[in-house]
This record gives sequence, structure tokens and C-alpha cells, in this order.
Amino acid sequence: MNRRHVLLGLAGSLLALPPLARAQTGPQPELRKEPLQIVTQAGKSYDFNVEMALSPAEQTVGLMFRPSVPEDGGMLFDWHTEQRSQMWMKNTIASLDMVFIGADGRIRAIAESTVPQSLATIDSRVPVRATLELAAGTTARLNIRVGDVVKQRIFGNAA
Repeated sequence: MNRRHVLLGLAGSLLALPPLARAQTGPQPELRKEPLQIVTQAGKSYDFNVEMALSPAEQTVGLMFRPSVPEDGGMLFDWHTEQRSQMWMKNTIASLDMVFIGADGRIRAIAESTVPQSLATIDSRVPVRATLELAAGTTARLNIRVGDVVKQRIFGNAA
């Protein structure tokens, strides 16, 4: 593939983005927050208050342009059905941990300390119901691992 095909492919990909994503120059307003709890296999529980990215427009912008993520905050992307989650860090200036969660609330994959501004795809590699973005280092600091359970209303397991 020559350079022209790569550039045409990139231009086509950018044009395929929703208008909001192409025109976004700053963070979206804070989204509605809901409680979320992560219970580790060791029995420890951690409480978060996360923004809910429910619509395609909210999900396209996500945490772009936010300088930081609160230690007890983050953003939950609800895909509404199980599917592979493919994320990127375009215009995201804070490093994140991405937690990929199945419909049963179990963590299926984690991408730690993602690279800000990167266009590389961060892929769940398995079908998931949701993706949780937390401040980089959170999963390591709290020893959150694949198999731990996320409790939140979208999984039908919230207390």
C-alpha cells in the first residue's frame, strides 16, 4: 500500500466520524454521574462515582481534552449489548486505565496506563457490555484484575 492510499484511508476514516468528533476542540460538559463499585477477588470493595457515556455522541468525545480524572471518578461507556470495544486516545491528554467489562459485570480485560493522544487502537479482544475509563495507575494501585466484579445498575447487580 502506498502513502496515497494510507492518506486517503485516513481522510475517509476522519470523515466517517460524527460531526461532533471532527469539530470537538474542548471537553464535553460533565455527564450525569452514577455510583459504581469494584469488588476484587480478594474481597476488597472500591467505590467510584462515574460519568455515564450512553449515547454515541457522548461516547465519541469521552474524556477528550480533560486534564485529569478524579481518583474516585471516571467514565463508563455503556455499549448496551456485548461487542468488541475498540478505543483510542485521540485528543485525550490524561493517561487512562481502560477496564473492559462483560454483561455479567466481570472484568474481561484491562489496558493500563494508555498513551495520551495516541491513535493506536486499544481493543478489548473479547465482547464486552461496557468500558470503564479510570485515572492511569488506578487498577495497579488497587490491585484490580481480570475476573473482579463491577457492580453498577447496567449489569443488574448494583446493591
